[in-house]
Amino acid sequence: MHRWAAAVATATGSDLSDRPGAGAAGGVGFAGLALLGGSMRPGIDLILELVGFDDRLDGARLVVTGEGSLDSQTLRGKAPAGVAAAAAAAGVRTVAVCGTSKLSRTDLHSAGINATYALTDLEPDVARCMTEAAPLLERLGQQIARDELQA
Repeated sequence: MHRWAAAVATATGSDLSDRPGAGAAGGVGFAGLALLGGSMRPGIDLILELVGFDDRLDGARLVVTGEGSLDSQTLRGKAPAGVAAAAAAAGVRTVAVCGTSKLSRTDLHSAGINATYALTDLEPDVARCMTEAAPLLERLGQQIARDELQA
């Protein structure tokens, strides 16, 4: 890959091999940047654009997002942080549903997540959370409705 990057830099006059994302998927990002005139942007931005997320926020009172574990990676561009940022920009509260949360309240708020509902808050056994997720999620859904949507 180093020889390939050096050859491309020589041919194009620009070395983009150290750009974030250039090494993903075996150099596909690098090829897109260096040879095809591509540009980098966060994947969540593209997904939100493709699904018309901003338009769907019109009239919304609450956005619910989630992932298996809210952790330090969440703060580095994973979907829940991107969803929360877009919702916050539109003035809509965001709550996250997760299996477990390892983030402080301060970290969650800095990501635009107003509240977190974790399966492990209801059932501390992670294995049971995975095998019995459906009834636990129903209970969390009821709790979210009580906590977040009462007029």
